[in-house]
Amino acid sequence: MNKAQVRIIAFYLPQFHPIPENDLWWGKGFTEWTNVGKAKPLFPGHKQPKVPTDLGYYDLRLIDNIKEQVKLAKDAGIEGFCWWHYYFGNGKMLLEKPLRMVLNDKSVDFPFCFGWANESWEKKLWNKDSTGNTILIEQKYGGEADYRQHFEIVLPYFKDSRYIKVDGKPLFFIYRPQRIPDCKQFISYWRKWAVEELNTDIHFVAKADELDNDFEEYYNWGFDSVFSNRVLAGARIHQNSLQNRLRYITCKLLGLPRLVNFKEVIKQAQNKYDEKESVYPGILCGWDHSPRSGRKGIVIYNFTMKLFAKHISEIFELVKNKNPEHRIIFLKSWNEWGEGNFMEPDMEFGHGKINTLKTCTNRFNKD
Repeated sequence: MNKAQVRIIAFYLPQFHPIPENDLWWGKGFTEWTNVGKAKPLFPGHKQPKVPTDLGYYDLRLIDNIKEQVKLAKDAGIEGFCWWHYYFGNGKMLLEKPLRMVLNDKSVDFPFCFGWANESWEKKLWNKDSTGNTILIEQKYGGEADYRQHFEIVLPYFKDSRYIKVDGKPLFFIYRPQRIPDCKQFISYWRKWAVEELNTDIHFVAKADELDNDFEEYYNWGFDSVFSNRVLAGARIHQNSLQNRLRYITCKLLGLPRLVNFKEVIKQAQNKYDEKESVYPGILCGWDHSPRSGRKGIVIYNFTMKLFAKHISEIFELVKNKNPEHRIIFLKSWNEWGEGNFMEPDMEFGHGKINTLKTCTNRFNKD
């Protein structure tokens, strides 16, 4: 943990390098940049495609690109990256190479942790009921032997001095806890093995469903804390008022993506539960899913640096009275370019997002 009074952990996507599976499913050389580059504006004022500046269309097979990301993240006041971790069961992993390079290169002086994205990969048609989707690789859960194999894969990372810890315990984030058929048993196994191998426990974090305040089931399964995930509450804003319902219906009738005002999103991004020690709130740095989902996606508009600063400051207020170890805020995200959900410099905002977060963090840490 660094000396900052607030602990900002940014989700990190390792999808920016080709792998054989993506070549097979999507065409030779496919990476997330493929979706980003082909995006088109879908209505007047729609800012697409998103174009990176400082880092360009980087390739994560090159460690120097990761080092440049680290410089920018440090400048923004971010403590570390929560790398999305794709383990599908029976030893099968995807997109693991960039973080493995980091593990083997101690000069990359930046904390990291795992966020297990435990869901099947699908070729999506973006229908509301998922009809027509095709499974590309299935997420499986193989019981104790498989859980042990998974544990052995992550163990060298847990042992690394850069791994993010909470109360001295390595943080392990699970994206879909409710999909693990025996989640309580899974956690029990890993806790036991961690004590045997590391002489310490694990700090498990569950991602809760949006707007769901009933977190007790996660604690009963053995999770230490919950990411409240209200940062995408905008998906349900159309339910909140007549004006929003009319906008939602109008977008559907006109064949537009679902348009959501960022000013309204940040009103939904926190509540009283986020002040609890075991609940971690989030910051959202934009959203436009249309490069992946076209007209069936969600686009947040009216994203300005003034509103972004307001959003950050309000989230910071939620953690100011917590134990310093638990002043954790998840930033969504560092580099989800295909979701329009990134901090890295681009043609539209330049270093604006980084500088805004830096200013807010410095101000908070001085108080």
